[in-house]
Amino acid sequence: MKIYCCKEHVELAMDIFVDEEETFPALHTVDNLKQLSTHCEYCRNEAAYLVENV
Repeated sequence: MKIYCCKEHVELAMDIFVDEEETFPALHTVDNLKQLSTHCEYCRNEAAYLVENV
């Protein structure tokens, strides 16, 4: 599971990840190249973080 999210929705993304996967996620910052075309899954802001499986 991968969730791209902005700074405002990082807690929501982590909560949803834990609820669905029943494990703790890895939190990574989105690099500049991906940031140009990647948006938050909960709003239209640019993604700042990637919450994913380790």
